[in-house]
Amino acid sequence: MIKTYKDRLGRKHAELVDWFRAGTPAAELIRLRSDFLDEILIDCWHRFLGPLAGRLALVAVGGYGRRELHPHSDIDILVLLDTPEPPDPITHRDYQQPLTGFLNFLWDIGLKPAQSVRTVEECLEAAERDQTIITNLTEARLLFGREALFEALASRLGPEHIWPSKEFFEAKMAEQAGRYAKYHDTAYNLEPNIKEGPGGLRDIQIIGWIIKRHYNSRNLQDLLRQGWLTEAEYAELAQAQDFLWQVRFALHVLTKRCEDRLLFEYQKELARQFGYMDPDINVAVERFMQRYFRTVMGLERLNEMLLQLFKEVGLHRDEDFIILPINENFQAVNNYVEVLDPGVFRKRPLALLQIFLLLQQNTSLQGIRASTIRLIRQHLYLIDEDFRRNPEACRLFMSILRQKTGITRQLRRMNRYGVLAAYLPPFGRVVGRMQYDLFHVYTVDEHTLFVIRNLRRFSLPQYRADHPLCTELFELIPKPEILYIAALMHDIAKGSGEDHSTLGATIAQEFCLRHGISARDTELIKWLVQHHLIMSMTAQRKDINDPEIIHQFATAVRGQATLDHLYLLTVADIRATNPNLWNSWKDALLKELYLTTRWVFRRGLTKPLEQAEKIAQVKAESRALLHKLGIPEPIVERVWNTLNDEYFLRYLPEEAAWHTVAISFCGPEDLPLVLLRPVSQRGSAEIFIYAQDQDFIFAHSTAVLEQLGLTIFDAKIITAGGGRVMNSYHILEQTGEPIRDQFRQVQICAKLRECLGRPGDAPIQVQRRESRQIKHFTVATQLYFHEDPQDRYTILELVATDRPGLLSKVGRAFTRCGIRLYNAKISTIGSRAEDIFYITDAGDRPLRQESQRQILRDCIVALVGSH
Repeated sequence: MIKTYKDRLGRKHAELVDWFRAGTPAAELIRLRSDFLDEILIDCWHRFLGPLAGRLALVAVGGYGRRELHPHSDIDILVLLDTPEPPDPITHRDYQQPLTGFLNFLWDIGLKPAQSVRTVEECLEAAERDQTIITNLTEARLLFGREALFEALASRLGPEHIWPSKEFFEAKMAEQAGRYAKYHDTAYNLEPNIKEGPGGLRDIQIIGWIIKRHYNSRNLQDLLRQGWLTEAEYAELAQAQDFLWQVRFALHVLTKRCEDRLLFEYQKELARQFGYMDPDINVAVERFMQRYFRTVMGLERLNEMLLQLFKEVGLHRDEDFIILPINENFQAVNNYVEVLDPGVFRKRPLALLQIFLLLQQNTSLQGIRASTIRLIRQHLYLIDEDFRRNPEACRLFMSILRQKTGITRQLRRMNRYGVLAAYLPPFGRVVGRMQYDLFHVYTVDEHTLFVIRNLRRFSLPQYRADHPLCTELFELIPKPEILYIAALMHDIAKGSGEDHSTLGATIAQEFCLRHGISARDTELIKWLVQHHLIMSMTAQRKDINDPEIIHQFATAVRGQATLDHLYLLTVADIRATNPNLWNSWKDALLKELYLTTRWVFRRGLTKPLEQAEKIAQVKAESRALLHKLGIPEPIVERVWNTLNDEYFLRYLPEEAAWHTVAISFCGPEDLPLVLLRPVSQRGSAEIFIYAQDQDFIFAHSTAVLEQLGLTIFDAKIITAGGGRVMNSYHILEQTGEPIRDQFRQVQICAKLRECLGRPGDAPIQVQRRESRQIKHFTVATQLYFHEDPQDRYTILELVATDRPGLLSKVGRAFTRCGIRLYNAKISTIGSRAEDIFYITDAGDRPLRQESQRQILRDCIVALVGSH
């Protein structure tokens, strides 16, 4: 019998999948599956309960009660027991064995039901304790059995008996807040949950639960008939629900389980199934996900508006309202803005911007009334090209950007209600646009608003401790709106197919011209948008100890005012890209680049710092530090005589002093010497290795550090006198946190000493597991050779998938090819490693011959792979 039922279920599942692939909507299929399972359950109910089948009630609850069953959805059922009363001879004991057989059989045939077996009284007691149970019972549907028993339960579940509407509303609001918090209060997660995430199917259900419970209605169409939803809102809600049902149905079919997460491994196939085709599969995925994100953003808006409307009209209808006039267009109702009449926006379209300025200027106002939010959405069509070019509209928008408070909050509101996209059509094109990688964890519009939020925080005293230099500089910025405009425009051309910085600068120029911004300020905004990546690229990919690099950067930046704006924008941008991206290393690098460049401007661009001057400066500062430590001059000279000028160009004075002390106390028997400073001047831990020169030292060291789960940001290798070598590495934990634990510090040094103490051994193989996500973001291995302007090295740029052991493999390739490494700048962008190596041949000469470069290229690709 089990096989017979399994076969029936299997055939029906295959049939539904075939219909789905043939184009039958999921909305129809989930009801067909529900109806089919009704037949199966009722059939099994009769088989196992026999003559008792009519004495009990078999009830579908939850999603099954709503007739919404996706291919692998849970099947929620309730068995309602009768309460035996004399002289009735039937007792619960008589039901126990048949019920156990029924429920076990459902598991045996693969249905995996979520069941409860209760009397009416037990149901009511459980529902009173737990709002999720009353919610589940609200969806109850009798499948078979004693109708009077089912009606006895239904009649006592109303808000007049348990969970009054206000309490139920508050419980659901708390539940939604907790659910949103689980997903970081954003629908824009790279791998969103289409059921539970903000803007997901649960947001539709919660609207229905709250309003349907209050009015005892059964479906969303009832809300339309009662006036809670307009025709347009109902259509939007229904279309969004249908789309999410399509995605969920496809996910269940694809994964063969109840999977509600849009994981990376499914996004490419789903994009293809939904008709998004492009030679670049990443572009197809981005377009599919943009549709998803725009859908859930619309649902978030509707959820917010309808629940606020219910709170205002449904729950507080009979309460007293405090109404205060604001101006000819608006009034405040219990501190929420409301239009004076429904025709305000039609008569005076500029009020669509004015309302947000009012919220900034009146800090007692807490938000916008739901009925007015609805009117804003209905009148977005009024924001046309004539509106955008209206000088008064431009003045209002600039006034919003120039306010002292509320800029981020109101721009977020404008984005949520669709006003920002209507007013700035290029911004509308990036709303909901994701970038298919592990680096950008937010959609472009969400990222942009985070950048503006970060800039705003530089002006607030409570955030001074996080970024003291940024706070200090922000106070010197005469027109903060320049920064906000640059932030608004810096990624506005993402996904255009062109260089987003160049096109963004053009869009920014058009914006400035329309909004009456001076030519000088327009030029600064354009430059910031065009070059918003220059500071982070210079700090993370170039040797900022090199005076020539600093002079090139200063020349590109041109002046102190531009540098101030650029530094603030860069810090805000990096911090808004990925919450795990910012760390003390990036903070220190950017700060060092800023301060060094500021010093160059004060000295004068026409008087660049010469290398000899830099070397003398580092030596003088290092000597002063060593003198304070009581290190005699002869010892300093003995150590420094083993070092070349290159050393003093590449290390900071405090680093040179630390190294000098370590080497001065180190005898041959102490080699290899391995020391660790938990916090260096650059915000990271620094490991210093002083050892006899040997093959694979870079490969050995990086393999050990990577095996220990550490992130390497910078590596320097110096050949000292007497056949000795100095390696230093700047590292942090993979979380971006410093290495605080003393045992961990000792462990790192011990592992390095152990490995370097066996110079004849091959480097260890890094065994750390590769993350699930990286497998879906492989990067083709690319190598580029660049000339050093001073002809000291060849600069090798490696782009590859950031897999465990990558640096060690590169080090092995260097040794095999007779390559000497002097410096390495390590940068990871999501799954993408972008590493820079400063190298020479064994004779300390740049790699000038193409044959040399090709041999090295082939060796690296052979070791790290082509993807």
